[in-house]
Amino acid sequence: MSPELFIRRPVLTTLLMAAVLIFGVMAYGRLPVSDLPNVDFPTILVTAQLPGASPETMASAVATPLEKQFTTIAGIDQMTSTSALGITNITIQFTLSRNIDAAAQDVQSAITKAAPLLPPGMPTPPSFQKVN
Repeated sequence: MSPELFIRRPVLTTLLMAAVLIFGVMAYGRLPVSDLPNVDFPTILVTAQLPGASPETMASAVATPLEKQFTTIAGIDQMTSTSALGITNITIQFTLSRNIDAAAQDVQSAITKAAPLLPPGMPTPPSFQKVN
């Protein structure tokens, strides 16, 4: 098309531009967008038990050595721990680019390294499970 047509017919140019704008706004409104996209972060839950131990003991004697070992793992986005009577739960959330299977191997290795630092009265070693 020659630009001469649009110069000679400004009304046609204005109407054509308005039509493109209206269709663009309508198409934009129909784009599929989710307010909360369904994203699964690679997450691992570590559980350790020491029957009869207070929450303070669980935090200092069990959670702290494990957390120190977990901080050496690459790709951790967030780590939280909760200690209650006789039990500690540590939730490790990794970045989206981190492979959950490789992260699970790293967590198992960290648990093994922390084992000598844990109290001897633990009935079982800390266990972990993939949440996603």
